[in-house]
Amino acid sequence: MRWSLQVQYGVYAMFDLAYNGREAPVQVRVIGERQAIPARYLEQIFQRLRRAKLVHGKRGPGGGYTLAREPRDVTLRDVVEAIEGPLGESLVPSPDGLDGDERHRPTFLWEALADRVGESLAATSLEDLCRQAARRAVERADADAHTWVI
Repeated sequence: MRWSLQVQYGVYAMFDLAYNGREAPVQVRVIGERQAIPARYLEQIFQRLRRAKLVHGKRGPGGGYTLAREPRDVTLRDVVEAIEGPLGESLVPSPDGLDGDERHRPTFLWEALADRVGESLAATSLEDLCRQAARRAVERADADAHTWVI
């Protein structure tokens, strides 16, 4: 199973906001630089996230994006479905183009798999990702902002 590039980038961007951008709006360009995602592509993803009410966008000087909810209240399932639509549609293969009678196929397998993946994504919040990142010493954006002069 492979996630689309849009989903991967969307998860990275939402993680970045939760991990690094809690104080003020963060520009797409800044997130793109930190996560190595083209800003133009990322802007399209943020439009979907905004429509799903996962982020707030602010225009003008000091503008950018912030999370619309606390990181504990945003799950990976929320992010995936904001970008690709309901999980069942993206994980269950379409019978189009298959020969034969669908009644003789174990299509329930894909539905069960989609349910399990959905449960796992719904059980993982952005806060969970941030905790794991901190435990694994993932560097925060402002980590190099402090210089000590002796």
